[in-house]
Amino acid sequence: MACDFLVTVTATFRLLYVFVVIEHGRRRLAHVGVTNHPTADWTLRQLREVVGDESTHRYLIHDRDSIFARHLDNSIRALGLKVLRTPFRSPKANSICERVNGTIRRECLDWMIPVTEAHLRATLREWVRHYNEGRPHKALGPGVPDPPKAASMVPTSESRHRMAAGAIVLTKAVLGGLHHEYSLAPNVA
Repeated sequence: MACDFLVTVTATFRLLYVFVVIEHGRRRLAHVGVTNHPTADWTLRQLREVVGDESTHRYLIHDRDSIFARHLDNSIRALGLKVLRTPFRSPKANSICERVNGTIRRECLDWMIPVTEAHLRATLREWVRHYNEGRPHKALGPGVPDPPKAASMVPTSESRHRMAAGAIVLTKAVLGGLHHEYSLAPNVA
């Protein structure tokens, strides 16, 4: 199945810019880049990291930010993607990316102050892993973009409101306890 990419560049604390690439169908954050001065060459390098040699991607949807100049669009087409530009002043046309920008701000950046570019990059790397692997998404009913790596055999209960006998709840802190991920595991004791 072909994936469509949505791209946005947004400013954050102390004029660090966050470049977000999200897969449209799966709601998976494919790439997040950070820089203090975004250029067309930097943007193209970020896109090359995402696209690579895969031929499953068909479209790239982006807004009309000045970073996406005509020569950048031509370079994107050379990667094998069809470029779709959103209409002027129409944030709803790229609503999935706008939504994820707000989610990044509300769930991550509103609660911590990135001191350096490297600090912001490390923080976003951990949050993206949480977003793709541990955070439930209503649009996915409520699933996660990346399925769990290893399915453990957990006893099931007859009712969805009760835990099965012999199962325990595991918790994992994310971003120093800002968020938590929960999972069921068999009780081995």
